[in-house]
Amino acid sequence: SLEFRLVSADYSQVELRLIAELSGEERMKEAFRLGQDIHATTAARIFSVPLEQVDKSMRNKAKMVNFGIIYGISAFGLSQRLGILRGEAADIISAYVATYPGIRDYLDSQVEFARNHGYVETLMGRRRYLRDIASANHTVRGFAERNAINAPIQGSAADIIKLAMIRIQRAMRQDQMKSCLVLQVHDELVFDAHISELDHVVELAKTHMPAAYPLSIPLEVEVGIGNNWLEAH
Repeated sequence: SLEFRLVSADYSQVELRLIAELSGEERMKEAFRLGQDIHATTAARIFSVPLEQVDKSMRNKAKMVNFGIIYGISAFGLSQRLGILRGEAADIISAYVATYPGIRDYLDSQVEFARNHGYVETLMGRRRYLRDIASANHTVRGFAERNAINAPIQGSAADIIKLAMIRIQRAMRQDQMKSCLVLQVHDELVFDAHISELDHVVELAKTHMPAAYPLSIPLEVEVGIGNNWLEAH
């Protein structure tokens, strides 16, 4: 209606921030603390060029590895997605691992933990059991290994946004607001906000979402407002 607007509040790169946190990879954590463009920073490191010389193609390759590494992306997978030769893709992955050794160590340790315990955990201790982690079937085992890597990251992101939702809902009820929280989509919360409360809704999102769980690096939230969901992005 005319009296309401949609407000979209989205965690910025929450999974990458969580892999930096969980792995303790200092170089990646530092980039987030300094508010740097993580994909451009990664590109500068893996292609050994100054930050200002990173072009769109380099950034795009770094972005694909940044997001793909937690899904166990292979040289073949990367070459397919970027339309590059498998050899080049393998070199990019090698350079990435050399740049962020803590991430490779963390991924290996997660698979090892799953093999020893039969499960992995989110930051808040929620478990994902992986009964196929020791399967003799290479494909089945590979699937379980990828789950061992990304379940703690995606699961921790899910835990964090749920905490934020609970706190925001509590605050909205306490303030007897006309606005309401209507939807969660992945790392995003969508509000139906009364126009008299727009600033208040934005403030609640910007207060409770970054502070939902204490991390050593900042969680950032981007907020948009519009007459529909598309406009709010």
